[in-house]
Amino acid sequence: MQAEIDWKPMEMNKEFIIPFAGLKLGKHQFRYQISNSFFELFNYEEFNSSKIDVTADLEKTSTIMELTLKAEGSVNVNCDLSREPYDQPLSGELDLVIKFGDEYDDDYEDIVVLPHSEHQLDISHFIYEMIVLAVPQKRIHPGVIDGSLKSELLDKLRDLDPSGSNDQEKRNDPRWDALKKLLTNK
Repeated sequence: MQAEIDWKPMEMNKEFIIPFAGLKLGKHQFRYQISNSFFELFNYEEFNSSKIDVTADLEKTSTIMELTLKAEGSVNVNCDLSREPYDQPLSGELDLVIKFGDEYDDDYEDIVVLPHSEHQLDISHFIYEMIVLAVPQKRIHPGVIDGSLKSELLDKLRDLDPSGSNDQEKRNDPRWDALKKLLTNK
């Protein structure tokens, strides 16, 4: 399922436009610093803050171009369990082959077809998709995993946990004791 992306007009994305028509054949590298203002272009408000370094390596040949995007950094998000904010490290990579054809086509996962008349490429939506997909779907604060996070919400969840409240009763259930004897009397 592909979500519809809503971004602002191209004038807002000038930093992310690569004018490939003016580039010589060979390898070219572009670097970007991504913060929350970038995600505002897409009306995406899931991150409290973000600091991501993106590198775009473009190799231009006479017939096609190969684009490799790499992202490293972190985003500050709210934990799905405790709602506490934390920094989620992320890294992502996206490889694209850019071909030329009659009309624009990005139906394939790793191939983009640009019209022959096109002379520049806006990579902002590729960067956006790569970063959003690099963040885990389930966001869990590291303190929840190691037990170091103190939160009223977590305390309430522990109190309501049905598996933890009856441990003593489960240990003293005579039916279980009888079954355990069967296992040890082999």
